[in-house]
Amino acid sequence: MFGSFVFFLPLLVLAVAVIGASVRILREYERGVVFTLGRFTGVKGPGLILLVPVLQQMVRVDQRTQVLDVPDQDVISRDNVSVRVSAVIYFRVVGPEPSVIQVENYRQATSELAQTTLRSVLGRHDLDSMLSERDKLNTDIQTILDAQTEAWGVKVANVELKHIDLGENMVRVMARQAEAERERRAKVINAEGEEQAARKLLEAAQVLAQQPEAMQLRYLSTLASIGSQNSSTIVFPFPTELAGLLRGLGERRG
Repeated sequence: MFGSFVFFLPLLVLAVAVIGASVRILREYERGVVFTLGRFTGVKGPGLILLVPVLQQMVRVDQRTQVLDVPDQDVISRDNVSVRVSAVIYFRVVGPEPSVIQVENYRQATSELAQTTLRSVLGRHDLDSMLSERDKLNTDIQTILDAQTEAWGVKVANVELKHIDLGENMVRVMARQAEAERERRAKVINAEGEEQAARKLLEAAQVLAQQPEAMQLRYLSTLASIGSQNSSTIVFPFPTELAGLLRGLGERRG
């Protein structure tokens, strides 16, 4: 009895080792790229996976959305302004097979491609566009990255520019520019107000000229307004009829 147990013990240990080497468990977000004798034979998972020891190998691929920080990049804009830009990329693996077979390290490859694309896209825009059209720049970079990483089985879902840092000299220049712009707008608004006031005065004069008595009533209204205040100023209205009479006498003498 004891001899039989000693005989079957190595076989039992070998069987347990074979089963342990052949069983794989993949989570819901994982896929396994299986190679048999070095050749691709399929994508397995999720769940329990059985492999032939020694003959088959498996590479795990995570299909969750991954976040990749793009290091700060020195970019020269189209109007020759040097800025330092950083961004973040959200992507996921949609093709486990090409992500293992077509590229050595899809995460590093995506990072390097994002850096060059960031410099290329931003270099075609001036500084004002970088600061005011971030959404458009994010979309342009995301479209280019997604098209180039498609062959690797990688889907770039979103790109966000994090920081656009300017030098101190450029910050001071932009501050002066903004101040000058505000002064220009204030002068334009003031000039527009003067123009509108002049037009209204012209319209009022045309209305008053239609009836000479209206001008006299306007004089009286002004006197009432002055008299309601604590003022020592005395204003005497000059009759318009007397002005017309004096004008007529002057013409006769001439």
